[in-house]
Amino acid sequence: MSAQQQLRQSITEQIVAALETGDTPPWRRPWRVGPNAGFPANVVSRKAYRGINPILLELAASRHNLTSKWWGTFNQWKQLGGKVTARPSHVPQGRWGTQIVFWSPVTKAVTNERGEDEEDRFFVMRAYTVFNVDQVEGDRLDHLRAGREEDDTTGRVINYEPAETAIAATGVTIRHGGTRAFYAPSEDYVQMPPRASFSEPGEYYETILHELVHATEHPSRLNWSRKEAENTYAMGELVAEIGACYLARELGVPASEGLSNHVAYLANWLKAMKDDPRFIFQASAQASRAADYLLAFSRHEEAGADEPEALLVG
Repeated sequence: MSAQQQLRQSITEQIVAALETGDTPPWRRPWRVGPNAGFPANVVSRKAYRGINPILLELAASRHNLTSKWWGTFNQWKQLGGKVTARPSHVPQGRWGTQIVFWSPVTKAVTNERGEDEEDRFFVMRAYTVFNVDQVEGDRLDHLRAGREEDDTTGRVINYEPAETAIAATGVTIRHGGTRAFYAPSEDYVQMPPRASFSEPGEYYETILHELVHATEHPSRLNWSRKEAENTYAMGELVAEIGACYLARELGVPASEGLSNHVAYLANWLKAMKDDPRFIFQASAQASRAADYLLAFSRHEEAGADEPEALLVG
């Protein structure tokens, strides 16, 4: 087994183990708001991690009870005046830092069938170790820690306006009525039950975001269901599940208490991950592309990224 295959296998085993415990999936973290809470981001570049990396970081946050969204390498924290704390005795060796991955472009000269030299560009997966600011000492870093007054969600009124704006900006037709939520690809619209039928607002927005991720399958958008040769129904549902959670986190929408969609497909997801370590990588990468694409309409940014697993180091 190659080093890259071993890395995929190791990461997949972590996620499978977390799902098999019956706990909340690692892409569904408790809701927090504030400048230092939310989607995992690199402390130097200030950019959010993408692809499989948010899942790996949320697994570590849950395991070590970390609350801040800011992560960095050992050297990054050192350059910022911090010092990574020693590994606690109860943490196994090699588990204090969190291993994340990125795709590094590699170019080499090859000879084609006509005997001509040309460049062959491909990507190699590399691993890096990062630490949360909660694992770093240094008074100069206190402004990056969560748990301050502005990070407290107690009694906070949830603002769903950013979600409303982002949903409307996509331009996808949304119809309300009936008892089912689905995306109709042949007519390119999202069908939603009436808002009043949802027990909580977060559940409504999470559901509509789930269906909007499905809408990115359309040929006029990302066309991903046709690009992914190994796409399956389970893959499509996992992409929509993760993508909706990524969107909800960035738009300040609390994760709903209802996990029916997750539970319904859990067995299929676990089987697919065990059968193919690439499955979760493909799903999380596509979920990031879909989330970036949908957010770009309201944020006026370039959607997507060529290497969704990229480690953002500034």
